[in-house]
Amino acid sequence: MTIYGYARVSTAGQSLNEQKETLKNAGAEMILSEKYSGTTTVRPQFEKLVAIIEPNDTLIVTKLDRFARNTREALNLINDLLKEKIMIKVLNLGTIDNTPMGRMIVRTLLSVAEME
Repeated sequence: MTIYGYARVSTAGQSLNEQKETLKNAGAEMILSEKYSGTTTVRPQFEKLVAIIEPNDTLIVTKLDRFARNTREALNLINDLLKEKIMIKVLNLGTIDNTPMGRMIVRTLLSVAEME
């Protein structure tokens, strides 16, 4: 069981250091990171992460909006990971679980993040 971290910032001028340090302190053993806007579908490191993560591994992100560009994309991704028995931890939220209440909380928070 590997604990992965994923960090992303939206512009080249932003630093990944704070997210990486936070993920490391949360137990991430391997951290993949990139500087890409949330509006682009090009996220090579995230695609690599999705390809290598396995059942019973854990994925940690600092905030829910690091996952995807919009609510629909994030929900699809989260559902796919949960189906594969991958634990998802969002540090400012907690563990996302595959229950009706867990799914409702995620949908609500993603909608708010998209609106911002």
